[in-house]
Amino acid sequence: MLELGKWQELYIKDIKEHGAYLSPEEAPDERVLLPRRYLTEETIPGRKLRVFLYMDSEDRPVATTETPLIVMDEAKPLLVKEVSRIGAFLDWGLSKDLFLPYKQMNGHVRAGDTILVRLYLDKSGRLAASMRSLYPLLASNPPYQIGDEVWGRIYEFGHRFGTFVAVEDRYSAMVPRHEDLRERRIGDVLTLRITNIKEDGKLDVSTRKKVHEQMDGDAESVFDVIESYGGVLPFSEKADAEVIFRETGLSKGAFKRAIGRLYKQRRITLENGVIRKTQ
Repeated sequence: MLELGKWQELYIKDIKEHGAYLSPEEAPDERVLLPRRYLTEETIPGRKLRVFLYMDSEDRPVATTETPLIVMDEAKPLLVKEVSRIGAFLDWGLSKDLFLPYKQMNGHVRAGDTILVRLYLDKSGRLAASMRSLYPLLASNPPYQIGDEVWGRIYEFGHRFGTFVAVEDRYSAMVPRHEDLRERRIGDVLTLRITNIKEDGKLDVSTRKKVHEQMDGDAESVFDVIESYGGVLPFSEKADAEVIFRETGLSKGAFKRAIGRLYKQRRITLENGVIRKTQ
């Protein structure tokens, strides 16, 4: 059977002026064209050839010996070349760009972005890209240890648990919900620290440094917020976690540690629950 989006070993059945026709051994009546530009002296009838199948510019099945950047059942990062009124077009290493429909996007993409996608067949039987359902295609059991520093690409927002990233574009991981990624976009690459490796091999990661390394930066961030309110914070350490995160971008625990650091530095006072800049 001829299968789009996959590498296949096909027999060279016949050679014509515009190229060679290839067929699978188990279905000799099926055939696909390998355009003449891919023919070599070794392209002779009866030989087996490894080719990739996709659609040409006229939506006809065609074979190529070029290597695409993605095949079926993979999640791979591809460059967005252009965004039009119907969707985006991605560079996947072949002469015809790969189409990404708006309905298959997670958020907005822009020309120049590199985003994680998979291949699928649309209702018309054409190959296209999707930014959805990537989680099952990412690997588990990565070769890391807790505390390792790695990099990862954001591929999905909008979950109550956190933000999904692909570590090294290969391994499934999640940044917890309380970490502030509101200024980030799909496709952004983050420097991460592995905080947990689950039993199923999936990763928990953090954009934050170890507590003792992060605390000074958090303290400065909170102090800037206090100053923006004229020196008196309009909420205390007992405020709801959602309020603290909205105002400071910190979890409640990190906020309390930052307040503690500022208090020890005598840069703030704590009187009756009011957090005030020291005069």
